[in-house]
Amino acid sequence: MGSISVIAWMDEVSAVIAAEADHLTQLDAAIGDGDHGVNLTRGFLAVREAVASSGDLPPGRQLILAGKTLVSTVGGASGPLWGTALRRAGRALGDAPELDGARLADALDAALAGVVELGAAESGDKTMVDALRPAVAALRAAVERGASLAEALEAAGNAAAEGAQATVPMQARKGRASYLGERSIGHEDPGAASTALIVAALGRALSA
Repeated sequence: MGSISVIAWMDEVSAVIAAEADHLTQLDAAIGDGDHGVNLTRGFLAVREAVASSGDLPPGRQLILAGKTLVSTVGGASGPLWGTALRRAGRALGDAPELDGARLADALDAALAGVVELGAAESGDKTMVDALRPAVAALRAAVERGASLAEALEAAGNAAAEGAQATVPMQARKGRASYLGERSIGHEDPGAASTALIVAALGRALSA
């Protein structure tokens, strides 16, 4: 099946978030407060530096470290939400020596549960849940049918991207965008967009 390096994943996330920061900020300026790209870029750069020097820790501990680092460096909603997601994922892994397909599915299930609990958001509310939930489901389904980890991650990435695109016609029911009411319709949710990037980075971390 192969396994994922948390260090490689956070390297890929940091790079893609930085590359897409302007786009994420434009999405957020339309329905939020316009700082999503800047905040996540700063946060994941700090995460990359933190986990790079944690090479002897098991993957679960590295994810907990990543989550704590995000919470301490990112304001707004995205820091606490992704911080919670990564810490929950890390706790689900425990001291397992590697992050393979089945463990990754369990870890992302735990991450999703943490996000739903903290943000009180469900599918259709126009949030990161709309990208994360289908990604987790696609990954789990692929792993259970015996697909390779590369195939499972591709399925998860595609599902996350489709989920993010599906937020465009939705009216926001959570977060700052919800204050706009019907004016939030027609814009992709920035949290869902960045979630799709973070999920897609898993596939590149495997090949890396």
